[in-house]
Amino acid sequence: MDRHAFVESLAKEGFSELVTVEREPNGSLDMHTHPFEAKALILDGEISILSDGTERVYGTGSIFHLQAGQPHTERYGPGGVRYLVGRRQE
Repeated sequence: MDRHAFVESLAKEGFSELVTVEREPNGSLDMHTHPFEAKALILDGEISILSDGTERVYGTGSIFHLQAGQPHTERYGPGGVRYLVGRRQE
């Protein structure tokens, strides 16, 4: 999905806050949660998310979706990651 189509779909789904996030190469975040629902389009790089015992890798052009309060870890690829995320308060 391209950026324009993604932003349009977020608006239709009620995601009003848009943020571009950049993470360092080979970085990580331990298990944590967010107080908001997040839906993100990977713009560059790679992120691996472990949640509910399943790890998934997302690369450029793919989308990940996390519910508010969903425990997860994050690992970033050798080139880091940059993504556009819509946040929606539950």
